[in-house]
Amino acid sequence: MYSRSSEPVRFERDCPAILVPQGDEVELPAGSVGYITQGLGGSFTVFVDGNLFRIAGQDADAIGKEPTPPLVLPEGANDDAVEELVWHQLRTCFDPEIPINVVDLGLIYEAKVLPHPEQPGQRLVEVRMTLTAPGCGMGEVLVSDVSDKLKLIPTVVDTDVELVFEPPWTQHMMSEAARLEVGMF
Repeated sequence: MYSRSSEPVRFERDCPAILVPQGDEVELPAGSVGYITQGLGGSFTVFVDGNLFRIAGQDADAIGKEPTPPLVLPEGANDDAVEELVWHQLRTCFDPEIPINVVDLGLIYEAKVLPHPEQPGQRLVEVRMTLTAPGCGMGEVLVSDVSDKLKLIPTVVDTDVELVFEPPWTQHMMSEAARLEVGMF
């Protein structure tokens, strides 16, 4: 939530946003004033008029921030190099309310890099993930964020991100660093 260390911002243009935690798509008008409460993984959580909103990295310019630079993959990179970049990208996906990435939160159960069945030389990434709570309004937003960020990887032209609830998530699935971060020891 908002604190004295939150960075003040003024929206320089109308900007699509997602209401947190409901997941509703809204548009914040130019001139709106708020505070950045979290800026991780290229997206931003902004406190405006008593509500939290998630601003996608591609709209960073609306709040005076630089968009994330494009990803680069060496020519002829093998599946192992792509898989490494997949896990890097997954670590740029954050719950808008928790400053921990989805990998360290233990939300990613599996990520596989496969040759695309219809496009030679291209890849498909399959992901099985969960949420900290099945009724989370941000579930589809997180699934979309994972898919969108994986499609930024050169040669990845499609994703299949499946939201699953078996096994159910528990705080023990979090990395040790994540548990330390949120005080769950």
